[in-house]
Amino acid sequence: MVLSESKYRIGVDVGGTNTDAVIVDITHREDPANRGVIASFKHPTTPDVTTGIEFAVKGVLNQSEIDPARREILGLTIGTTHFINAVVQLDSARLAKVAVIRLAAPYTTECPSFIDFHVDLKNILNGHTAIIRGGLQIDGQTINDIREAEVMEQARIIKKKGLRNIVIVGVFSPLDFQGSQEYKARGILHRELGDDVNIVCSRDVGHVGFVERENASILNASIMTFAQKTIRGYKRAMKRLGLKCPLYLTQNDGTLTSAEEAARLPIKTFSSGATNSMRGASYLAGIDLESGDGSGNSKSRIVVDIGGTTTDVGVLLPSGFPRQAAAFIEIAGVRTNFTMPDVHSIGLGGGSRVRVAENGRVSVGPDSVGHYITRDSIVFGGGQLTATDIALRSKKFPQEETIGDPSKVQLIDDEVAERAEQAVKRMLETYPPTQLVVDRMKTSAEDCDLLLVGGGSIIAPRTLKGVSNIILPRHHEVANAVGAAIANVSGEVDTIEVLQDRSLSDVLENIKQRAMDKATESGAQPGSVRIVDINVLPIQYVTNQATRIIVRAVGELSQEPGLDAVGDTASHVLDAEDDGNEPELEAVVNTPTPQERIDYATYQPTIVGKEWILSETDLFFIMEGCGILGTGGGGSPYPAYLICRQILRDGGAIRIADHTSLPEHGVVARGGFMGSPSVGSERIRSGEHLHVAGRELAKYCGVSEFCATLCDEIGGSNGMQSLQMSMYYGVPALDVDLMGRAYPMLNQVLPAVYDRPNSLVPCSLHDGDGNTVILATVKNEYFVERIMRVVTTQMGSSAALCPPPLAVREARDFGVTRSHSQAWRIGRAIALCRQMNDMSGIPDAILKYQTGKCLFVGKIIEVTREVRAGFTWGQVRIAPLRPDELEDVTVAPGKQPHPNSTENTQGSGRDETMLIPFQNENLCAYLESSTGARNVVASVPDLITILDSQSGSHLGTPEYSYGLRVTVIALAGHPLWRSKKGLEVGGPAAFGLDHEFVPLGESIEPRSVINEYGS
Repeated sequence: MVLSESKYRIGVDVGGTNTDAVIVDITHREDPANRGVIASFKHPTTPDVTTGIEFAVKGVLNQSEIDPARREILGLTIGTTHFINAVVQLDSARLAKVAVIRLAAPYTTECPSFIDFHVDLKNILNGHTAIIRGGLQIDGQTINDIREAEVMEQARIIKKKGLRNIVIVGVFSPLDFQGSQEYKARGILHRELGDDVNIVCSRDVGHVGFVERENASILNASIMTFAQKTIRGYKRAMKRLGLKCPLYLTQNDGTLTSAEEAARLPIKTFSSGATNSMRGASYLAGIDLESGDGSGNSKSRIVVDIGGTTTDVGVLLPSGFPRQAAAFIEIAGVRTNFTMPDVHSIGLGGGSRVRVAENGRVSVGPDSVGHYITRDSIVFGGGQLTATDIALRSKKFPQEETIGDPSKVQLIDDEVAERAEQAVKRMLETYPPTQLVVDRMKTSAEDCDLLLVGGGSIIAPRTLKGVSNIILPRHHEVANAVGAAIANVSGEVDTIEVLQDRSLSDVLENIKQRAMDKATESGAQPGSVRIVDINVLPIQYVTNQATRIIVRAVGELSQEPGLDAVGDTASHVLDAEDDGNEPELEAVVNTPTPQERIDYATYQPTIVGKEWILSETDLFFIMEGCGILGTGGGGSPYPAYLICRQILRDGGAIRIADHTSLPEHGVVARGGFMGSPSVGSERIRSGEHLHVAGRELAKYCGVSEFCATLCDEIGGSNGMQSLQMSMYYGVPALDVDLMGRAYPMLNQVLPAVYDRPNSLVPCSLHDGDGNTVILATVKNEYFVERIMRVVTTQMGSSAALCPPPLAVREARDFGVTRSHSQAWRIGRAIALCRQMNDMSGIPDAILKYQTGKCLFVGKIIEVTREVRAGFTWGQVRIAPLRPDELEDVTVAPGKQPHPNSTENTQGSGRDETMLIPFQNENLCAYLESSTGARNVVASVPDLITILDSQSGSHLGTPEYSYGLRVTVIALAGHPLWRSKKGLEVGGPAAFGLDHEFVPLGESIEPRSVINEYGS
């Protein structure tokens, strides 16, 4: 079997049931018969993982008769779930305590490390936290230089606590190309604590997004010691097998990393299994050989990988790489932002148990016999009916080899077999109800090709809804190991560039070259490196055209024998030259502390006297509602929600009062944040900053006492700022806001629209770093926006803004009353639908509380963005779903049906798309025909919100992405916006739109939560 002048790569993938290994002759990869796969082997996954890997590799070496010491073996590549399992299982034997040092003072103080970790995981990992000086602005300038004495003081504390795993995370550290902060602090810590201490710099782990990057870095640091031990075990196994080649591990994005880098950044290997399967499917089907020259061959495909326990569904892009997931990924309930494939998993596999209920109903899974299939399954002489037994009974996919004893499955009842087959088909098409497993991953309404791989693929039906062709490539059962064997080397650059007076194309060319250089430095063959992904994301609310640019390059692993890229991990850490084995750690799997389950249907808020005392559940509802009312803008309310929740967990209280319980002449303190949400995601906003700005303004205005706090806009992040402020002022937040939504400009508050005194000036701006500006007078309200935007840019593109104090009477008469009650009800409606697994019912649940319509259900097929005058302008186009995709979509009585529902998609309506232009927030919704004719179906000042159809959550305009399945709803705006003055400032003409405003209907005044539940 050994071919002359061949070069080989060995791939291994560790699954929940089996560990698969293959040998690929990469010099014969274009052979259509087998794509160079010369040997494959499966072995049950062993508890210690390494033993199973060793047996699987030994199996393929014996099959191929290749001498393991040959220099023609270029590398052994392993894909494993070993590291993520330790985190998910709360394995305290494998997880180390972590010290976290933030280079962020004076920022992030109200959003402490571990803020959104589950209490059990936090107790295992939290060793020490500190915030010291440091951090960068969005343009790369320094907030504060780090101070060596502060770092040395932290080193002394960490040493005293006996901690060996450390995270350093700085504000905007991904922009620190010179390594002036995180790397400098790492050098000081190594000097003080020794080189054998594990130190993780967050810029090496995640992207922009402070909390999420820190979380990922903490998880990475916690598993580093165990990862080093595991990789030493891999190397010892290689020594026993006689392999002399380098060791690599596969990463989440389908590329490989050296053993040294994997030991330094094990989190980048957490979800490599699904990616390996998709990359292997692409390779085995010959997709990587397609020209992509516009001939029609180069297109996205669905990959379905059916294993012994689960089925993973993903999208393979024309580049041959998986589509990446959204910006935020949860691991063990912790929100992170590193690269992960967009994969949907269900509990269906070859070992899935088949059960027949007393009423004759047949169910399949989600539990599985796993790697005990050869003992328990009927075809192997066991007594458990499995999905594999059903598939062999039907003989739908002829197998290359006999599986078990086929005569044993012939006794299965015909009706049971038929119902089980229908159950499997139903799970792949519509599991869980309202979610089309295959279809939810597609990016167009057309039927697609599907690549079927995995050892359990025998159970799949021959046809699936929405699929034109099912491709079952040769060696499909070991596609995951093939994906590991042929993995490429990558280089990525994720940066924010200031494009003012610069050419985007020139900047892009420079970044592309940097990405390609990084791939080459990591071991890619220079001539093979290509760009596979470019994302250009303008930053909102900045005037210097700051733009986030992400470029990824990949290339073939160099074919020079013995090449092994070396990372920062000291070589002695992975030294496996000794013959003795390290003892296997006995797992200490901790059972999670039971969480109190809130029944949203019976939950009632706490009303004491005339005040609403908020709970964490109330905060969660309000956060979801603020997102809906943000109409795509206003910034994410999630960080503000975390801070408010932390106030409660620290023993504080947050209260809300209705305007009827406060004196008319009482004065309320206003506040919110001005600037880029991207800055807010790094330089975490603080209620203390608002308090400082408000205190200075109060001195200027001569106000000594406030009766409540007030937010200017309920939409987005600022909708929760009055809740944060209330704790500092010691007063309740007023259940009122001054917009009823989010708008992009300061003068778009209702008191300013109606020329009320003290609507916008005097106002103050504070950056949280000792700088406060008071604007006393202006020529007109438009200058407040223009002047303060320039000042905000100089303050790092984000600052706490406090408009002038306002009388309760003015807020009542020229504001939107009970807006927090409205947000609460909307959020509760969403939570109730999720609790009942009724995602399609969310639009109608929201529309019970405000006049409106569900406008459209479809998929995003186009997004454009550009920055003009500091605002992000753009548009999103949404295509309709097919009628068979709407089988679970219902319309509430009295509401207009969706324009593309079954009723309205007949004839001309089916070729209509929805086009929504936005300026930070969504401006209007057009139905556009294939001829280009447009019909306005909703417009500002009414509210237009795009929901993620899978979760029901709001989507901000920065989150609009191609292929996302969405639902568009519109809600009636407040009556004050519908007057002549209101329309001049907040209607279509204010945004340069040339159509007349046609209201959706009369708005419903929100009902007070305090009044409803107070009795």
